[in-house]
Amino acid sequence: MRHPLALLALLAALAVPAGCSSGNEEVPYVERSAEEIYNEAAEALEDEDYEQAAQLFDEVERQHPYSPWAQRAQLMSAFAHYQDLNYDEAIIALDRFIRLHPGSDQVPYAFYLRALSFYERISDVERDQSMTEEALQALTEVERRFPETAYARDAALKRDLTLDQLAGQEMSIGRFYLHQNQYHAAINRFQRVVERFETTTHVPEALHRLTESYLALGLTDQARTTAAVLGHNFPGSDWYLDSYALLIDDGVRPPDDSTMLSRTLDWVF
Repeated sequence: MRHPLALLALLAALAVPAGCSSGNEEVPYVERSAEEIYNEAAEALEDEDYEQAAQLFDEVERQHPYSPWAQRAQLMSAFAHYQDLNYDEAIIALDRFIRLHPGSDQVPYAFYLRALSFYERISDVERDQSMTEEALQALTEVERRFPETAYARDAALKRDLTLDQLAGQEMSIGRFYLHQNQYHAAINRFQRVVERFETTTHVPEALHRLTESYLALGLTDQARTTAAVLGHNFPGSDWYLDSYALLIDDGVRPPDDSTMLSRTLDWVF
């Protein structure tokens, strides 16, 4: 399912009655009016024949490059590629639209659709996250350029999800190093989560894993300090309970602000 804001923009753009579809074959050159070709492209789009729609929208510009329909057709061609999951072609078309029409009132939507074309390809945390980085950059650009738009508000929500995704990969790698007893490498990953992704849901676990790694290296002062940060920011969380128990088991005096936690533990156990 495509994103509702993208569909909303599509409905606004298709303000003319549609003609008939012409199938999946390559569009032959038959000289017609811009409106006629555009309507046929709109019909193909509504029929979910996205490849044909993209070709027909491109045909509008090819036959009538200076027509008022050409600019709209460029954007709709990008949308058809997006709907067809052909994200690279969508991005190429959107970059071209932005370059050729920087003053268009559709530029905010073009930037937003471009960001979605990266966002839709975010993969599992176990895989390469280069596309997530691209999505993060593109979504941030939407927020920066068009802060008062609905596109910016949706981009902000998606940006938070991309940050959580990137933090999740760092956590996955860090846990792997931790289980392999490669504590310094693990610490580097967990510190990145705390420093770069401090607003994500992974920070409490990252602080706990840092405490665990420091204890494994015999760095008790660092472990105690990290546990104190965890307790201060996430008091009573399961991760703080685990860190507190680790300190006790290792014979390390817990942080000074752990009196309330000690009472909590007495109640739990």
